[in-house]
Amino acid sequence: MGANDDRARKRLSRTPPKWAVVAVLAFAGLCSSFMFTLVVPLQAELPQLLNASREDTTWVVTITLLVAAVATPISGRLGDMYGKRRVVVVLLLLLVIGSMIAALSGSIIGVIIGRALQGAVTGVVPLGIAIMRDVLPSERLGTAVALMSATMGVGGAIGLPVAALLAEHADWHMLFWLAAALGVAGLALVFAVVPEDVLRFPGRLDVIGAIGLAIGLTGILLFVSRGAEWGWTSPLTLTCIIGGVVVLLAWGWYQLRAKDPLLDLRVAARPAVLFTNVAAIGMGFALFASNVTFPQLLEMPAGTEHGFGLDMVGAALVIMPAGLVMMVISPLSGWLERTVGPRPLFTVGATAIVLAYVFVLLWSSEVWHIFVGNLLIGVGIGFSFAAMPMIIMRSVPANETGASNGLNALFRSVGTSSASAVMGGILAAMSVDVDGVAVPTRAAFDVCFWLAIAAGLIAVILSFLIPKERSSEQHPSLPG
Repeated sequence: MGANDDRARKRLSRTPPKWAVVAVLAFAGLCSSFMFTLVVPLQAELPQLLNASREDTTWVVTITLLVAAVATPISGRLGDMYGKRRVVVVLLLLLVIGSMIAALSGSIIGVIIGRALQGAVTGVVPLGIAIMRDVLPSERLGTAVALMSATMGVGGAIGLPVAALLAEHADWHMLFWLAAALGVAGLALVFAVVPEDVLRFPGRLDVIGAIGLAIGLTGILLFVSRGAEWGWTSPLTLTCIIGGVVVLLAWGWYQLRAKDPLLDLRVAARPAVLFTNVAAIGMGFALFASNVTFPQLLEMPAGTEHGFGLDMVGAALVIMPAGLVMMVISPLSGWLERTVGPRPLFTVGATAIVLAYVFVLLWSSEVWHIFVGNLLIGVGIGFSFAAMPMIIMRSVPANETGASNGLNALFRSVGTSSASAVMGGILAAMSVDVDGVAVPTRAAFDVCFWLAIAAGLIAVILSFLIPKERSSEQHPSLPG
């Protein structure tokens, strides 16, 4: 063991500066989150651009969410086994390949395949957090994790106006060429800066477990994301939800008995991990609720009772500062995590989100009301997203870091997918005809805000239930 420790220390001593590693991983996180808003400016035009029905073109968005949710926990487990840096490289390579396929395609099939490969890159965020845990000292870990977590909101917030400007002034294929260029830049930086893993836990990939998880999650997420369109009681929708639940139950039974499971459910069932993951659904729901409702409020015709008449670029610029806030407060998040611990930080973040939606429920008659409410959501997401990985890492052994953070990201994805479906369904159902266009009523937005408040309150309650728990196999980078 002494010789191995000496070799590990020598390898770490030759690595680039820690700030450079953090910066490169954060850039990879920004690239991954940008994929979720990449095609938002094109959604209304996709049927015409791809010569396909609107129902078919919705898969350009849905497939990315599905692949992201399925690939994230699997890539986390692969990172624990074969090296986190190696898996990050593979995911960025998939981003480049997928972006090029979509950029070179003029048909919906090619774009959907490309968008599916783009969705896999979401796994770089939990893997990046796990790498930080391996290479950073404890006093710097909290701030770095907060920055990496913030990229999940920052990339989308910054990327939305960039995508809107590009879509307005260039051919739509340029969006995918931009994504490919970002992926190439990320690959080059990771190769140059991020060190090889010194902490690996070899094992056998649980192929059956990976397939079972993919099938079960696909069923659940199809129910959540497409149920409103297909009909909540239609045979196809019911088949997805029932089949998904049955497969996941069988998957759980198998995981508890497998020699090398994809995910150790006994670790995932620890109260600190379980309550954090369930609360992550509420946080994901609250985050994406604002992404659905605020742009529509800002872009609705000014002649309506509650619209502001902004174009997509203008609305994106109003929303963008919230993502920047998440990045700016990351040092504060790291300091608070070290000072008071991640659990109180999570409580503060969830509470800020509740207050933000209460604010816009009471005051949303001016653009600055939406601006302030969204800034407060940025603060809440910044704090809570920084706290969740730290709670997880304090509660799991080192060999479960990647997979456990991937599972937490999965729960957040379930929340965002649920918000997209629920909010979209409410705004579509509670609408009136204005000059031949269906416009959501004020009551529809109020219902959405109340649901976001409820999701935030559930997260606040769960944060009080999270025990102070440390893994018996404490990671060397975390304080004892």
